This record gives sequence, C-alpha cells and structure tokens, in this order.
Amino acid sequence: MAIVGVGIDVVDISRFDDALRRTPGLVERIFTPAEASRPLASLAARFAAKEALAKALGAPGNLDWHDAEVVSESSGRPLLALRGTVAARATELGATSVHLSLSHDAGIASAMVVLEG
Repeated sequence: MAIVGVGIDVVDISRFDDALRRTPGLVERIFTPAEASRPLASLAARFAAKEALAKALGAPGNLDWHDAEVVSESSGRPLLALRGTVAARATELGATSVHLSLSHDAGIASAMVVLEG
C-alpha cells in the first residue's frame, strides 16, 4: 500500500464557536444529524477532520460536507465514513483505506487524515 494523500487541520474552538453563533444554519450545512448532536469540542474536531480530509483529497471544490461523516467504533476510535462526492474523489485517487486521528485540548481541536491506496 502507498500513501495517496495526507491532510491536517487545526481549529481554535473559541473562534469556531463564534462562527457557529454568527452563522445560523452552519451546523446543519457542515454536519450530519448524528455529528451535530456532539459537544462543541467534538464538533470542532469533526470540522478539522473534514478539512483535513479535503486537503488529503487535493481540496477539490465540489465536495459535499455531508458526504464525509466522522463516526465512532464501539471502542470510541473515530472513523471517516465516505459517500457520494467524497467517496468518488477517494476512488479517483485510488484510496482504499482512510486513517483518522482527532484531538482536542487547551482550546484547540486537530485532525490528521492519511489516505492509503
């Protein structure tokens, strides 16, 4: 297997909260209903994951936010579920595995995505 994409993103949780308060509907536009029910720090980490994934995919402008969803295994390990526009781009790049790491601490949320093919 070879790495076909890498992306990383960092989000200031306070600034993210301000953006959510300023922009009605932003939560619904970015997150699936299951993601939207999470606390603020988890939302910020999930936003970072979607941004990191977009970077790993080469940042095409036609990706639908809802086509990438952060889900959790029963152990709590985060995974990215890809569908639609995001799955199509991953397939185009030859990605067969997606690895995700999330973190949030001290007011910062971060995510790293590695695509393997």
